[in-house]
Amino acid sequence: MNTSPKQQYPSTTSQTRSFDTYSRSTANPDEEIDEAFIYGRDQRRDKLHAELIKLGINPTEFESHPERCGTSAVRTYNSFLLPKSKGALAVAESPTRARVVANNISFLVREHKADQEEWLRNVDQNRNTESADEGQSNSNTKEKHPIVIVLDNIRSAHNVGNILRLAEASQVESVRLCGMTPRPPHPKVLKTAMGAAKYVSLGTYDGGEKQMSTLETVRDLKAKGYKVYGVETTENATSYDQIKDDDNTPVAYVFGNELIGVDVDVLKECDNIICLPTYGIKNSLNIASCVAIIVWDRLKLINQSYN
Repeated sequence: MNTSPKQQYPSTTSQTRSFDTYSRSTANPDEEIDEAFIYGRDQRRDKLHAELIKLGINPTEFESHPERCGTSAVRTYNSFLLPKSKGALAVAESPTRARVVANNISFLVREHKADQEEWLRNVDQNRNTESADEGQSNSNTKEKHPIVIVLDNIRSAHNVGNILRLAEASQVESVRLCGMTPRPPHPKVLKTAMGAAKYVSLGTYDGGEKQMSTLETVRDLKAKGYKVYGVETTENATSYDQIKDDDNTPVAYVFGNELIGVDVDVLKECDNIICLPTYGIKNSLNIASCVAIIVWDRLKLINQSYN
């Protein structure tokens, strides 16, 4: 039997309410509001505090110093205690709602703390300093790495969005979306790209409107001096880390459909075929993971040449 002492917090039951934080998105506790929405507030408060304690959050400190937790966490707290409508009240009274709200508050508190720490760099560079137009201009003027990502009939819009996000982060030259590959403004592409899609060049197409096929794209890139690699598991594929190209050589990588891979005719047109070695039953990775490995391996070679 475990006899170690448990962490103790002050009792959450109180006759007076010390939490007088104002919120624009919830009812102000000091305003005159419908008694129906006030009913059960103390019980909801006790349930929420119990759940917060389980997550390591001291509810008394939360109430006493809400400025340390961020306005989003405060609004979420107030919304649960003082719902603004009958529907919101019904949701707040559901058996598991206190646990859900406590988890939301926990996340928002952590987010606020991270945002206050200047040494963390896990937010976008231009988030607070530039407008969207200025940010796009800044991204477009950065030096691009001579890398082109070619997507051959990718099925998943989520995969495409993830690839556009990493393409912006790595500052590749462009991403070519061929065949049935979803493209902006597809909502799932934009959602998973998390704002990066507008900063990524999608290359040029015939007449500026018609999409090139993957085969046409590969031939076009080769004619412009790119060395084109098909990324696929084949008998004659070379492990990606065994390729020793000149770091100044512009390269293009062709990634295929999640189920059937790169089209055979496209592979025959590529200058070389490379693969990622695998050691389990599965012989391939998720395409977005694969793109990240291949691109950052190339960036490593490029960066070494600068040093």
